[in-house]
Amino acid sequence: MITDIQTLINLCEQELNDREYSLSLHTKIRKTWLALMNWMTEKEYRHFTKDVGYAYCDLHYGGHDLTTPIKRQYRKGLRAIRMLISYQKDGEFEFRTPSVVREFSGMTGRHMENYLTHLERDSGLKPNTLSHKRFYLILFNDYLESNGYTYSDLSMQLITGFYNSQGFTLASRHNCHSTLRLFLNYLFDSGVTPYDCSIYIMPDHYKKTKKLPTTYEEAEIKRIIQAVDRGAAIGKRDYLVILLAAEYGWRTSDIVHFSFSQIDWDKNVISFNQHKTDVPVNYPLIASIGNAIIDYLENGRPVTNAQEIIVSHESANKGKMLNRGTVHSIVSKYMRKANISHWKNKKHGAHALRHSLATNLLKKNVSMPLISTVLGHQTTESTKVYLSVDFKQLRQCALPIPPVKSAYYLGGVHCE
Repeated sequence: MITDIQTLINLCEQELNDREYSLSLHTKIRKTWLALMNWMTEKEYRHFTKDVGYAYCDLHYGGHDLTTPIKRQYRKGLRAIRMLISYQKDGEFEFRTPSVVREFSGMTGRHMENYLTHLERDSGLKPNTLSHKRFYLILFNDYLESNGYTYSDLSMQLITGFYNSQGFTLASRHNCHSTLRLFLNYLFDSGVTPYDCSIYIMPDHYKKTKKLPTTYEEAEIKRIIQAVDRGAAIGKRDYLVILLAAEYGWRTSDIVHFSFSQIDWDKNVISFNQHKTDVPVNYPLIASIGNAIIDYLENGRPVTNAQEIIVSHESANKGKMLNRGTVHSIVSKYMRKANISHWKNKKHGAHALRHSLATNLLKKNVSMPLISTVLGHQTTESTKVYLSVDFKQLRQCALPIPPVKSAYYLGGVHCE
């Protein structure tokens, strides 16, 4: 393990260069590392270790992870120190600063763990869905245990108290509703509670207040694509990622799972079952994406036996399947480079490009069933949300207002 701070910094700087960090960000990170090295000299620390790094963070930033509130201006410094720690340990930068790992506690927690095990074994739910359920159940478990409640105390007042203590957004409240309702039903079916307490979870009609999707204009999408430096290997990868999101409207999960077996080069078709919905989709292999795939495979992709086409370029994970969070980072990176207006205040991942594709197709008078097919929606109901974004089409639905002098206003027309 490398403990000499100067050697470690030199290696990490090379990693920053390999990842093509911007000069301004590279400079800020290096400044933090040099401040750490000077602090170690003052404290007469000869060897850098995780404990030394954490001590520096605790002193200068008020903590070394997200278990305690870290001021926004300190987060980049914390990230820089954790880069050194993770590279020293694994030869790789950690993907993001981790928050506290939360576990179930007490008797109420045991039933929740059993419930999740049951779902994992018998329901066929995807890991991401199970993770969301686990998140809300842990919150409920913490509330019960901290207040000394058991399942025999369940009531409308207890459930209301739980929600009032969380400060959920409408979306989070809706998701928690679904999780708790099914869990309380499970407790009754398992004989843990004498009656079905899911009746305490009242409908919230969340869909009636659904937010409009974030979209970008075609000109903005073009600027994002043009912002990619396709001369570098990692740029060839990023270009392909953005094209798949912008031209096909693929979700992140489908981009990272995109594999050789899904391409029929003879028929120029890409076919697969969507990772989220398992709905089969087919796409024509258009020239821009076909050329981007070939360019990446021949001139950019690391040597690997992975079946996925798009892989990681990072040192420790080189050649392995791309992390989903990396896709979001790629799209955000080129929105920044393209100087897209107010992108930080809007959704700015691959899903925003998917929404933009649907909305821009609608503006070109493409039919709803065809847009549903492109997006892989099971019904047009999921696609109808984009109607509310296309104001030009909505104006055509407006009914003409009768002239003020018409019989309608003069009492000639009576409505019962």
